[in-house]
Amino acid sequence: MSAPVQVIGVGMVKFVKPGTQEPYEIMASKAIRAALADAGIGYDEIQQAYASYVFGDSACGQAALYRVGMTGIPLFNVNNNCSSGSSALFLARQAVLSGSVDCALAFGFEEMRPGALGAVWNDRTSPLLEMEDQLEKIVPGVPPASNAHRLFGSAALAYIEKTGANPDIFAKVAVKTRKHAMNNPLAMFNQPLTVDEVMQSPVIFAPYLTRLEACPPSCGAAAAVVCSEAFARRHGLARGIPILAQAMATDRLARNDNPIDLAGADMTRNAAAQVYAQAGIGPQDIDVVELHDCFTSNEVITYEGLGLCGEGEAEGFIARGDNSYGGKYVVNPSGGLMSKGHPLGATGLAQCTELVSQLRGEAGARQVGGARLALQHNLGLGGACVVTLYGKNA
Repeated sequence: MSAPVQVIGVGMVKFVKPGTQEPYEIMASKAIRAALADAGIGYDEIQQAYASYVFGDSACGQAALYRVGMTGIPLFNVNNNCSSGSSALFLARQAVLSGSVDCALAFGFEEMRPGALGAVWNDRTSPLLEMEDQLEKIVPGVPPASNAHRLFGSAALAYIEKTGANPDIFAKVAVKTRKHAMNNPLAMFNQPLTVDEVMQSPVIFAPYLTRLEACPPSCGAAAAVVCSEAFARRHGLARGIPILAQAMATDRLARNDNPIDLAGADMTRNAAAQVYAQAGIGPQDIDVVELHDCFTSNEVITYEGLGLCGEGEAEGFIARGDNSYGGKYVVNPSGGLMSKGHPLGATGLAQCTELVSQLRGEAGARQVGGARLALQHNLGLGGACVVTLYGKNA
């Protein structure tokens, strides 16, 4: 597996509840400076930058980056819904891979409001309108709720009906994730949970989704610096983590067939298959995974979409502990979106930060022993899914 692009620096600020955050440009500039310090280079070495965010006016990326410096480099603002952060990373890697630049920066940030996500622009067509219409066709009478609750709640119901699994699998995932977060000082929530606590928390979408099975709105920022092998050699940088493969997928017509694919499972399968083919490996070779657990139902269907277990096998996968330490994989050692928080534009780059730390052996109490291959999954409805494979540097 050749890896001409490396992640040489990562950084993030702790995600916080809406209303307690610093301004986005301050959070972002702190994450960028942390990534540059981690890389061991100055900002003057950055040749292009990609800023990811969802909620904000045009050119917020410039406002954030100018807090670090004004060197006249190209800067692109990226909005791909919840996959914005990894979309920025995709573009930064692509710039280096093409030979256009030797070193690029991807950074993401978000200032969110409390409560469920809702539309901002109500005077024009919603980008999720077609998905909502299709959901109503295949699952008539879906109760009113936010788009995300309806889509991932319907996917949860469809999964249970399809497989006959016990609905407590969603609560078990929340318990596992919170246990991981107890070892992450950057997680918003790090108190342990029980299955009963999760299942008895307020229902946000009947019958299966409760408040403790949904990620919280949050604010924060994260950043990553990528470079070519030649750049790393010239600067004597030996801590880089190679990106071995990466793919982005958008929706296909197949998603129209069922709520699970409508919620992004088909995009996940598509992007993951491309990554495995590029790298010449299979899911069985992966050690550690950061996946997009915006709802625990999405984590469950993503196990199968990424090929971590077979179709309909998630219940056994969870029961065996194959999603945690001592099992086949460690999924979301950071605590995931459920515990760490989900500031949309920063999430993909926070996932990158965790996996780079894991492959460097710098993850402290949550370190996955012997981890050599790490997989990242970042999903945005509307839609885009980015899957990235990282490898331990020799």
